[in-house]
Amino acid sequence: MSDVPSFNHRSSADDVLRDQNLSGQVIIVTGANTGIGYETARSLAAAGATVIATCRSTEKAASTLQRLLQAHPQSSVEVAVMDLASLDSVSDFCRQLSRRKIDTIICNAGLVAPEYGETRDGFEQTVGVCHVGHFLLVKTLLPELLTAPAPRVVMVSSESHRTPSRLNFAALPYPKDKFSTMKAYGQAKLCNALMAVELHRRFADQGLTACYLHPGTMVTTDIGRDSALVRLAMRLVRPFTKTANQGAATSVFCATWGERHELGGHYFSHCARAKPSAETANEVAGRRLWELSEQWLKER
Repeated sequence: MSDVPSFNHRSSADDVLRDQNLSGQVIIVTGANTGIGYETARSLAAAGATVIATCRSTEKAASTLQRLLQAHPQSSVEVAVMDLASLDSVSDFCRQLSRRKIDTIICNAGLVAPEYGETRDGFEQTVGVCHVGHFLLVKTLLPELLTAPAPRVVMVSSESHRTPSRLNFAALPYPKDKFSTMKAYGQAKLCNALMAVELHRRFADQGLTACYLHPGTMVTTDIGRDSALVRLAMRLVRPFTKTANQGAATSVFCATWGERHELGGHYFSHCARAKPSAETANEVAGRRLWELSEQWLKER
């Protein structure tokens, strides 16, 4: 990339943002109360951005605001309640931001569900939280994004987007009788990837840059909050994987470095371009997912 320092798998979000001045930029970070999301919000606020940190509950929002301001007392931080498992909650959040310029949305929040469950609107919860809620958020705030001089959408996907290798639209999201924790997570992460590519394809000519990324494997986070097995696995691998601050590095890299042609529609890992699965380049699947997602929203 042009004029971009060399970062790697050991780089932290603070390393990536060192000497950057993000004053004047307004950046939304979903799932900002813990793990990668918190470190993403904190490091961006430290670099001068106005950060809108979203959390699932009032209690989590209040705690997050206190922690962020303790870490950086002079920073410009706002918190808001937004539960991605509720389309009403996402819509309420968006209404609060109506007609306000947004420079970047980092779709960070995610979920690994140990068993089948549904969102308040009847979606299998992994795809409902990871994809459907974020789809509504970004689509609703597109007018605000497109008023920014160089708007970006950063989707936190995963290497798990490779399994399943293709979206089975007849089982999207997985019904209860076909549900598997890791397949549902992979399905949701592939949706994130296809959404980013399709978003860039549709709106690049209006100045928007959209990309997707892998933050690291088993990074300390709250993504397995509903699964004792996932929490145990993450504790066991913690000494061998990235810290949350390192896990946030690629998110803030994609939000702040590079030009549109270098980022748009591409996949990143360890703060560098990476090779995604072949399915992410499937324009028919990307378009179909977009249209199906719009249909879901209209039906509800």
